Amino acid sequence: MLKVGIFGVGHLGRFHVSNWQKVKDAELVGFYDPNVEAAKAIIGEFGLKQFNTAEELLEVCDAVDIVAPTTRHFELCEQAIRKSKHVFVEKPLADTMEQAQKIVKLAKEANIKVQVGHVEQFNPAFLALKGYDLNPMFIEVHRLAQFNPRGTEVSVILDLMIHDINIILSIVKSDVRNISASGVAVLTDTPDIANVRIEFNNGCVANLTSSRISMKKMRKMRLFQKDAYIGIDFLDKKTEIIQLKDEADSDAFTFDIDTPSGKKNISMSYPHIQDTNAIFLELEAFTHSILEKKPTAVSEVDGMMAMEVAHQILQKIQFSNLQAK
Repeated sequence: MLKVGIFGVGHLGRFHVSNWQKVKDAELVGFYDPNVEAAKAIIGEFGLKQFNTAEELLEVCDAVDIVAPTTRHFELCEQAIRKSKHVFVEKPLADTMEQAQKIVKLAKEANIKVQVGHVEQFNPAFLALKGYDLNPMFIEVHRLAQFNPRGTEVSVILDLMIHDINIILSIVKSDVRNISASGVAVLTDTPDIANVRIEFNNGCVANLTSSRISMKKMRKMRLFQKDAYIGIDFLDKKTEIIQLKDEADSDAFTFDIDTPSGKKNISMSYPHIQDTNAIFLELEAFTHSILEKKPTAVSEVDGMMAMEVAHQILQKIQFSNLQAK
């Protein structure tokens, strides 16, 4: 049984507490959070033991779940890793690239498991594509959210867009060649809306738009590849695949069209979406990676790579805004 301690029991931390109690091979032993009101709420709802210091909690657990603000990620990760504790840490991995690089180095030296909370990797709409050959050459993403003061200590790039950056880097097996970006700070001191174009060495291009000041919510990704279109709706949990085939597909709605290379069939299918809880799945996967000694689903290196692209985007936006003045 894996003994787990949780750091941070605010809005998202509460969901983590609830889901840890459902993970079969894990025992949530307690939490540390200096916020008195948040601590009282968790004790009242779950009866979970509160520890007075991070050090006290680290002494009684095998692994930690860090759901504290991004500015505290490095400090808590470092404390845990130096005590040889496995680490689950919410995205982004750290506040700066230097911190992220040090976490990667420390984790390797300590030979412990680190998983970064890029929860969209466990979204059932994305999981429905497991086993499908994804080789996109053009990607279009829209991630829009209504304004919420929570989480605005970081830019919309590190708050929202980083989800899609992580997904894209996991799909496109190629290095980034060029990034162009523009963004505007509207309600906070960092970009609240941004549009980004990422070009890869293999020719793939990804256009991403993220906003946290929209009137409506949207979390959609569209993939275009040779003879296929794949649409993923992370918000409504829907996936569609439209393919060009030589023969009719009996398992999907099809109709034929004339093309320069002859008659083809267009197949439209909607993969079955499992009714699953993404937070539960990522915590369960982290637990199994430790107990079964296998790689984590989203490693510290994956988290650092997503951060690296995100920080390049922020630099491009900063340069673009300076040029405009």
